Amino acid sequence: MGGAGATDTKAAAEERRARRGASADEERNSTLEWAKSIAIAVVLFLVLRTFLVQTFVITSGSMEDTLLVGDMLLVNRLAIGSRVPGTSLRIPGYSAPRRGDVLVFDPPHEPDLMLIKRLVGLPGDTLEMRERVLYVNGDALDEPYAVHTDVGDEVHPWMSWQRDYLANGRDPRTYAPTRDNWGPIVVPEDRYFMLGDNREHSLDSRYWGLLEGWRLEGRAVFTYYSYNKDSYRPFPALREVRWNRIGRGIS
Repeated sequence: MGGAGATDTKAAAEERRARRGASADEERNSTLEWAKSIAIAVVLFLVLRTFLVQTFVITSGSMEDTLLVGDMLLVNRLAIGSRVPGTSLRIPGYSAPRRGDVLVFDPPHEPDLMLIKRLVGLPGDTLEMRERVLYVNGDALDEPYAVHTDVGDEVHPWMSWQRDYLANGRDPRTYAPTRDNWGPIVVPEDRYFMLGDNREHSLDSRYWGLLEGWRLEGRAVFTYYSYNKDSYRPFPALREVRWNRIGRGIS
């Protein structure tokens, strides 16, 4: 009897050790599965963020009234192709940049800044502005989105870059561009001309120059959230929501 009892106790102890070992293995497997799931989710997020879509928040009034400060946008990176991070290489998109597109891009004058403007000049275009009216290839462009304010014209030293791209017949020695009167200039290959819709309050291609194609980040698609960011009320993101702008397409 004593021998049998000892054997039973030993067997029970071994069984408990086996159960503990199995439980530990299950715990390790569960932890490993969680780690794999998190890693996959992170990779998918990075791929999605890098090559497919991104978000953008409006922080200035240069695109009013199309976009308002506090608008949060979804940007389609796949449409025009996405840049490989850290390089000037691009993955081809399913469409080319189009005149009138509202695009997010990496401007040449601020390496750590992203901007959003409207594309008005494509490679090969001849552009000119006379008394705030934009002419493309000799014809006035219909711009229902453009907003003008009652401020005087201005001269800025940055605009001297335009002398290198003047159309035939313009003497660069006497060329004196202003914000509201400039050109005609010819947009070279793989360069783009960007303007803000709020024309007298936008620092755009008139000032800092033509945009290289590799700097384009994506096409703005719609507003997924919006609130009055300039409100003095507490918690404006919750109390000053612009419900009529949520889900609004951008054109």
